[in-house]
Amino acid sequence: MPTYPTLAPFVLKRPWLHNLFKPVASWYTNAAGYRQLGLRADDLIVEEDEHVIKALKRLPPKEAYDRVYRLRRAFQASATHKLLPKNEWTKPEEDVPYLQPLIDQIHAEEKEKQALDSLTVIRSH
Repeated sequence: MPTYPTLAPFVLKRPWLHNLFKPVASWYTNAAGYRQLGLRADDLIVEEDEHVIKALKRLPPKEAYDRVYRLRRAFQASATHKLLPKNEWTKPEEDVPYLQPLIDQIHAEEKEKQALDSLTVIRSH
C-alpha cells in the first residue's frame, strides 16, 4: 500500500510491457549497488517512519539479527571503500521483501482501526 503513485500494476497486467521493462529493471537494480554490499532492497527503507519502526519490532529475532548484520557489514565495506567479495553479494533470488509485507499489514490495521473509530451507531426504535 504505497503512499506514492505507482505504475507497477499497469505494467504487470501487460506481458509485453513487463517483458520490455524487465531488463531495464534488472540493470537498474544492479546499478544501484546495494546487492554488492550484501544488502536487500528492504534494508534500504528509511527507519524514521512510525510504521517502519513498528514493523521492525514485529520481525522475528533471526530476521532482525540478519538485518543488523547485513547493515553493519555494508557500513564497514562502505567505510573502507571496498565491495564485498562476489560470493557474498546478495543474489536476486535472495532479495525478497521481508519488511514491506509487515509495513503493508500495519497500514491495513491502522486503516481498519480508523474505520472502526469513526463508526457511528444509529439506533432504531
